[in-house]
Amino acid sequence: MRILIADDHDLLRDVLRSYLEAEGGFEVETVADLPLALAAMERGPPHDLVLLDYSMPGMDGFDGLERAVAAAAGRPVALMSGLAPAGVADRVLACGAAGFLPKTLPARSVVNAIRFMAAGETYVPLDLARPAPAAGNEANLSPRERQVLAGLCAGHANKEIARQLDLREPTIKLHVKLICRKLGARNRTHAAMIARERQLV
Repeated sequence: MRILIADDHDLLRDVLRSYLEAEGGFEVETVADLPLALAAMERGPPHDLVLLDYSMPGMDGFDGLERAVAAAAGRPVALMSGLAPAGVADRVLACGAAGFLPKTLPARSVVNAIRFMAAGETYVPLDLARPAPAAGNEANLSPRERQVLAGLCAGHANKEIARQLDLREPTIKLHVKLICRKLGARNRTHAAMIARERQLV
């Protein structure tokens, strides 16, 4: 999995790269500003995920994110920031990004989120996600979330669902958290009950 990390803080870049490489399965390239990131994206080969720091040189706010999303030609781009003001997650997703990573996330959560977004999913921390309406049959669930929810309704464990969908177990755990958030469920069992009541799967 090829990851491009663009951040002007040397320590953060190096720590994140070291952590990902120690996990195994990651090939990490790092640069210090947006022009270098765009050049790396153009040079190729394609990255499975591009992570951009919001405040590094060349970004100019969300304009830099939009430029990177356009340059990625459909491959996921995500934004990192030390600050998470109200509405930032919605703005990031509106730019076409795959997600938003606060720099305050624990390292393990960062790795799981990176795998999640590189697999084509959208990641926003639960405390920044806009809750879906409690009523209604749609609940804003993505197709993948519906597949995971079907597994929950069938009583399958995360490991079984991961095997069936050819995903990693941490990815399924993230899906379950987001499903519970969207449905207003207390836990996976409650989510399955709500799904049956609303005929979501």
